Amino acid sequence: MPNVSYFRALCVALPFLAPSILPAQTQTLLENEQVRVLKAVDKPHVKNPPHSHKLNRVMVYLSDGTQEITPQGGKATTVKLTKGEVQFNKAVASHTSEVTSDEPLTIIEVELKDEGKPGKLQTGPLDPLKVDPKVYHLEFENDQVRVTHVKMPAHSGVPQHEHTLNRVVVNLSDQDTRMTSSDGKVQEAKHKTGDASFSGPVVHKEQNLQDIPFEAIMIELKK
Repeated sequence: MPNVSYFRALCVALPFLAPSILPAQTQTLLENEQVRVLKAVDKPHVKNPPHSHKLNRVMVYLSDGTQEITPQGGKATTVKLTKGEVQFNKAVASHTSEVTSDEPLTIIEVELKDEGKPGKLQTGPLDPLKVDPKVYHLEFENDQVRVTHVKMPAHSGVPQHEHTLNRVVVNLSDQDTRMTSSDGKVQEAKHKTGDASFSGPVVHKEQNLQDIPFEAIMIELKK
C-alpha cells in the first residue's frame, strides 16, 4: 500500500482529550451491534474542529486527495490518499484534520465495536480467496477484521464459495450482481458507488450482470 495508516503517528495510550464528534459533513450509513458505518465528505481547505475516535476503524477512500492531521499539542502530518485505498486506523485522541487538496475528500469509515476473536475466521476449500484469487485479493488481516478487495470483471462470475463471518461491503463501483445460494435461492444485489451493506454467513455463487467490473471492499468481522 502506498501509505501507512495516516493516524498511526497519532495513536497514543493516553486517555482521550476530547469527546468523539461527527464532522458536519458526516452521515451514518448503517449501524448495528458490531459496527457503525459513516460516510464523511470533507470540504477542501476547511479545518474540522478537535475530535477523537474511540474505536478502531477501517477507512475506505472514495476519492484522491491530501489531508493534514494535527494532534492536540503536536506537529501536523500531511498524507496523500488514493481512491480505492483502504487502511486500518486505531483509536486516536484529540486532533484536527483539514483537506489540503482542492477537491472534497470522501471517506467511508467502518467503526469496529468489538475487540475481535483472532481464531474466529476458519478458512476451508470454499474460502473466496482460495476459490477465485483473481477476483478476491487480501488487503490486510488482524485480530478484528479480514479486509479483501473484490474486483469481478464484467459479465463474469465466481463459483460457489462460502462467507463464514458477518461482513460489511463498501462499493467502489455500481453493483448489479445475481447471487445463487447453495439451496438454489436467487437474489439480486443492486448498489451505487459509496454504498455500504451488511450481510451474514452464506454459501453462494455470484454473477456480475453489468458491462463494467464490479469493485468493492469486503470487511469480514471477527466476532
